[in-house]
Amino acid sequence: MSNKELNYAEAIAEVEKIVGHLRSGELSVDELSSSVARATELIALCRSRLTATEVEVENLIKGESLNNEQ
Repeated sequence: MSNKELNYAEAIAEVEKIVGHLRSGELSVDELSSSVARATELIALCRSRLTATEVEVENLIKGESLNNEQ
């Protein structure tokens, strides 16, 4: 599944699944690198979505406080 199709909750769930596999020792050496790379991609996606949401919420709050001042 590409990152564009994932929402935040799905991306976090996939990261948690990868972490679970890492902790359990289920991954072979061959799978380790690709799993860590995928987790890194997903974490970047989550950070980006969190940052975008934070900016959006801040803008909404600023807009509300401007409307309340008028």
